[in-house]
Amino acid sequence: MRLLLVEDDKMIGEQLLDLLRAEGYAVDWVRDGELADTALAAQSYDLLILDLGLPKRDGMQVLRGLRARKDPLPVLITTARDALEQRIAGLDAGADDYVLKPFELDELLARVRALLRRAQGRAEPVYEHKGVSIRPATREVWDAQGQAVQLSAKEWAVLEPLLARPGLVLSRQQLEEKLYGWKDEISSNAVEVYIHGLRKKLGAELIQNVRGVGYRVPKE
Repeated sequence: MRLLLVEDDKMIGEQLLDLLRAEGYAVDWVRDGELADTALAAQSYDLLILDLGLPKRDGMQVLRGLRARKDPLPVLITTARDALEQRIAGLDAGADDYVLKPFELDELLARVRALLRRAQGRAEPVYEHKGVSIRPATREVWDAQGQAVQLSAKEWAVLEPLLARPGLVLSRQQLEEKLYGWKDEISSNAVEVYIHGLRKKLGAELIQNVRGVGYRVPKE
């Protein structure tokens, strides 16, 4: 999953960047509202983590602009603005969730996972398809025989979006966007390498090639 982090505080931004990347997310980080608008126009994201007190363009303006464009991107507001009226205003402007600073990092991660599940039309904490099961909260994976399987962070980043939406074809570029942020070096055959590893661990039939288009997990 690829996330956009909009946070002007350098210390908080670096901490969240490291935390989210350690959880296997590809993350782009910008520090003002104008750069946030530029990033949202140029790149497709799975979740926006948005501070409100931003330079150049306030977070509420970013949020209102996003919703005015009919963009359904899930938005998690992180802010020190703790007045009830401000929280209500953020939610009414189109935010999906709200967490006040200072927050517990584990709580932030849980809210991120919940919003991503909801965006995929899933409420359950475990996804199961063709006997393969995954638990996003803990990154646990079980094969069709019920045996636990160890995946690398990059293998997980490829498997999760495919298994979450069986039948949906994702191109190599779309999968690369789930794997890498702006400053990461992308290997020319990285996706193919991770697909090969997943097939060895979970079965050759789980992930299909769609010639000239990309990859998918077939529907039941």
